[in-house]
Amino acid sequence: MKVKHAMILAAGLGTRMKPLTFKTPKPLIKIGNKNLLERSINLLENYGVEQIVINAHHLSDQIEKFISDFKSKVKITISNEKDLLLDTGGGVKKGSKIFAKNPFFVLNPDTLWSSKYLEEMESLEKIYFSSKKPCLLLVNKKLSLDSSFKGDFNLKNNVVSKDVNNNFIFTGLQLIERNYLNYIDKKIFSMNEVWNKLINENKLYGFESNLKFYHINTEEMYKKISNLNITD
Repeated sequence: MKVKHAMILAAGLGTRMKPLTFKTPKPLIKIGNKNLLERSINLLENYGVEQIVINAHHLSDQIEKFISDFKSKVKITISNEKDLLLDTGGGVKKGSKIFAKNPFFVLNPDTLWSSKYLEEMESLEKIYFSSKKPCLLLVNKKLSLDSSFKGDFNLKNNVVSKDVNNNFIFTGLQLIERNYLNYIDKKIFSMNEVWNKLINENKLYGFESNLKFYHINTEEMYKKISNLNITD
């Protein structure tokens, strides 16, 4: 079974990317010949996703214009947070309403996504359906180009935990259903609040990525990744 729905988180302020994000929202910043949002859409479309919701806040008009001009077989909808930024969890809760009870991917475009991730998405999906639990794609921090990451989680037998010392980074890709978002009875909240509740109940699963991890979160990292000539 292939997951047919996905949400891309494109509402962030991109504060650590200034001055690049003064006039351009971070998802529209280019690495090589494509911007980060296009790379995210391409990955999901190539996987077989048929419906995508993209939330937008900072310079949202530019994101809306890009999507209106973008040619894709996928049905793409904007979830506008122009007047109120809902944080990651609140944004997903609002934007995923149209998915009803269908499972969906949530993708953070800060990661440099490529077709190399297709096989790992399939593995993530298999774990999700066999465990019937939300599932995160994690990577060992040793594989990160950015060595400043301290680690978010640990992973053993596909079960995610948080400890004093954590060896795994969240890549920015997860698979979940809307009912888990109801764990948090707030309008504005982080996905971390959902994950923490799931971890406490041993209900958060994960799959380990074996790919080199490129995450664009600062101007310095943007320049470093751009100079690697690893895309297109």
